[in-house]
Amino acid sequence: MKRLFAILLLAFLTVSVAGQGIRTDFDLGGFGVKINPDKRLIAVRASLELAGMRTELTKDGEQFRQRVLADFKDFNPDLRNKLKVFVDQYRNRHSEFSAAELASAFVSMSFTLSPAPGLEEPSRSADLPGELLEVLDYSPLVREFYRSDGVSAKIDEYVDEFQIQGEFVTPTARDMVRDVLEYLHTRPRLSYVERVKVETKEGKKTLTKYEPVERFRSFTIVPDLLQAKGNINFLNIRDEYIAIIPPRTDLSASEVRRAYLQFVLDPLVLNQALEIQIKNDEIKSLLNNVRKDRPSISPDPILAVSRSLVAATDIREEQYRKTRLATDQARRKIALMTTDEDRKAVSDELERVKQELSDESVLRLIDSYESGAILVFYFAEKLGGVEQSGFDVSGSIRNWLRTLEPKAEENRLEENFEASQRARVARQRRKAETVAPLIENPLTRALLDIDVIVDKKDYKEAESRLNGLLTKYEDNKIETARIYYSLGRMKSLDAQDTKDPEVVSEKLEVASNYYKQVLQTASPEDKALVSLTYFALGRIYEHFDQDDYAMKIYEAALKIGNVPEGAFEQAFEAKKSLLAKVAN
Repeated sequence: MKRLFAILLLAFLTVSVAGQGIRTDFDLGGFGVKINPDKRLIAVRASLELAGMRTELTKDGEQFRQRVLADFKDFNPDLRNKLKVFVDQYRNRHSEFSAAELASAFVSMSFTLSPAPGLEEPSRSADLPGELLEVLDYSPLVREFYRSDGVSAKIDEYVDEFQIQGEFVTPTARDMVRDVLEYLHTRPRLSYVERVKVETKEGKKTLTKYEPVERFRSFTIVPDLLQAKGNINFLNIRDEYIAIIPPRTDLSASEVRRAYLQFVLDPLVLNQALEIQIKNDEIKSLLNNVRKDRPSISPDPILAVSRSLVAATDIREEQYRKTRLATDQARRKIALMTTDEDRKAVSDELERVKQELSDESVLRLIDSYESGAILVFYFAEKLGGVEQSGFDVSGSIRNWLRTLEPKAEENRLEENFEASQRARVARQRRKAETVAPLIENPLTRALLDIDVIVDKKDYKEAESRLNGLLTKYEDNKIETARIYYSLGRMKSLDAQDTKDPEVVSEKLEVASNYYKQVLQTASPEDKALVSLTYFALGRIYEHFDQDDYAMKIYEAALKIGNVPEGAFEQAFEAKKSLLAKVAN
């Protein structure tokens, strides 16, 4: 039996590469992205826990908090008190702040320290933000904490826990990078040459010259178990862009995505500083109209251009992706329709969905405009014109800025009022009702009916009906993949209700063969189905104590990403359990 399953594993992995087209060699580092825990941050976070700072955490975070508190229950009371006094005084000075807002200043401070074990603070200067200067005196306490007996060893252990969270977000980081760069048809600028002033002495003379120095840019995602639930900290320290995220963050749909857009687009905007300078006064005038209601908005024209381009790209790319997905789904549904009336119904519903997506984008553009991205409508229109062209957006920005007429942007809110009202109505409707599918897929209905039979444990009847569906849909590979998955699930449940170990093995072998058929026939777009299939296969391998094979199967599921209705989290937990099993 073990030999048979080893052969099957190789077949599954081969099919996954051919059938899904998933790039297992996708190197995030090639696009400037690193996913790394940071000892400085972990040390600061642990010290804040001892000081009594309590933010609302995720489930994973709360479990880790209890571990930290247990590990340091007998920690030096004098130092614990010093930590607590500092944090309490800061909290009292900022009673209007939430716990997450209070913690954010300490998080920023951690990234100004030198690497562990030094943890030296930077020199005080006017360049440092006021909120950072206010907590900088906490750094000597962090250093004392880190150098206490046994603390650095504990921090090293915690790094491994944080690294596991990095593995969780890696697939969605790949999705985020791929979506952004495929939309812009560009690559991020990872280095540049700066002319640096160098002074040398020759006798009594001081000679000044400028030498080229290569600078490197990076975008670092820092998984943080003690990051407040739903909260993301974003730091930009010269050429370093840093996003601190809570556990299990879906990066493809988070603020990190917009931060990465900023990383990609900032140098493209800065390269056009002279073009922006030509229109400084007009842009400032437009900004002043918005700053009347929101004086905290920066008056910097270059920042306004950058914010506008980032916001426009974020909004347009999401609309473009969702529209394309809706169109693909509609085409698949139309292929199943048997009458012109049903096909027209799907087509009409697609047009309604596309209009709704457009209106929702307008509402988001308005929100961005009112927040200081006063050129967001202009850039959104320009991006719409190049979405299908395949041209690198970096080659278009100069021309966009040259043809920009800032005064024409003054009336954007009025011009888009009707679309924004439709979007608000649609938002309220979505909150109040469950949206039905465009046209219910007849196979979906049949499979749901069979699920009821399976739940009643009438496996013979369920298998008969599923085999009938296989015959009916034998010419449609995409649909037969779903039927094969239902057969595999049915046979796995049948095995669970069987007591004879030999019969259990036989039924699980049949289930594994059905799952193999899923991988051979599934559409590359049906990632949720393949994700569920991999997880189910991993469970079968675990049953046969073939943990190495199960681990590879779970990793294949994780590479697909955290797709809706997939098995990403189940595969993540299963992998964690296997790692713990091996460690013990």
